[in-house]
Amino acid sequence: MSEQTQEQGTSQPRRVVVVGAGMAGVQTAVALREQGFTGTVTLIGAEPHQPYDRPPLSKAVLLGKAEGAAFDIDFEALGVELQLGREVLGVRPDAHELDTAEGPVPYDVLVLATGAEPIRLPGTEGVPGVHLLRTLDDAERLRPVLARQHDIVVVGAGWIGAEFATAAREAGCAVTVVEAADRPLAGALPAEVAAPMAAWYADSGAELRTHARVERVEPGAVVLDDGSRLSAGAVVVGIGARPATAWLAGSGIALGRHGEVVADDHLRTNVPDVYAVGDCASFPSGRYGERLLVHHWDNALQGPRTVAADIIGQVPAVYDPVPYFWSEQFGRFVQYVGHHASADTTVWRGDPSGPAWTVCWLRESRLVALLAVGRPRDLAQGRRLIEAGTPMDPELLADPARPLKAATA
Repeated sequence: MSEQTQEQGTSQPRRVVVVGAGMAGVQTAVALREQGFTGTVTLIGAEPHQPYDRPPLSKAVLLGKAEGAAFDIDFEALGVELQLGREVLGVRPDAHELDTAEGPVPYDVLVLATGAEPIRLPGTEGVPGVHLLRTLDDAERLRPVLARQHDIVVVGAGWIGAEFATAAREAGCAVTVVEAADRPLAGALPAEVAAPMAAWYADSGAELRTHARVERVEPGAVVLDDGSRLSAGAVVVGIGARPATAWLAGSGIALGRHGEVVADDHLRTNVPDVYAVGDCASFPSGRYGERLLVHHWDNALQGPRTVAADIIGQVPAVYDPVPYFWSEQFGRFVQYVGHHASADTTVWRGDPSGPAWTVCWLRESRLVALLAVGRPRDLAQGRRLIEAGTPMDPELLADPARPLKAATA
């Protein structure tokens, strides 16, 4: 807690300001109240909309099955002040003030929860028909595109690209996905694990073109570097995201090599009274022996409890979650838990050409990560085994008929 707050003679800071009104920011505000914080809580969001959840954007909202995805939270009843449509321009930690276009905002404690922003495809600024899918406005702009059943080119075969291609096929659009790498999910999964997923595109009626680099985008067409020209009533770019932290330049808040805020194991930054949570922050993982930057919903849900506990003066457990995320694509429910980078053994459960299978990653016989396709029970049991660090028997583990919890050493 800051000297400033201690001088005020209070056991808690009086004013907590949270920048970012996505899952991480909203849950920080909620967790503060749930854990008994009685001071002022202000939640600042750049978008004018009521705070909303993002996963439905690539599914229900995009397909017109839902009008929005607002959190079912009564902020007024919680005593949380919302300042929406307000862009934060910078922070001056020495003064304990944020700078915004409408003037400075003072804080005792600041929580950075600005998330990540999509990486734009170079050369597409101002080209009509080029879309990103990150915000509610993005989804609203894309909804009529799908309704008109345009020919669509998706740039990038990552998680977002696959989910959007799934929705576009469901809407009846002709879909071509172009990926510069040799396979889908090249940045997320090893080649042998991602390879079976390539067939999902064709099975759904979408065309996947790998080793395909975009030379340029023109109105109505995408031109690849091999000279081929793809008709495109719309282009959707899904080539990754980066932490939304450019506004922190010159603040003294330490950023990592990906531009993320470098937080400690309680999600505190190097600057007093400033925390960082969610997609914009990395944290050290004792479990995996490296710093993790997790761009997924579950991390944005879990981290705020640690931040809130630390703010109100409790001694929270070290923040070292087992990362988890899911993706719904091409009629399959894909779930991943853990972090496989340091694994020394890979074990398959089931046939990857079939509808349900699992890949397990072990390090020194202990489960460190798991990818489950259509096998939610494997995921649930695997998550507990990873958390416990239970030794596994690889031979037993390879039997898909055997429950994971019965494959321990």
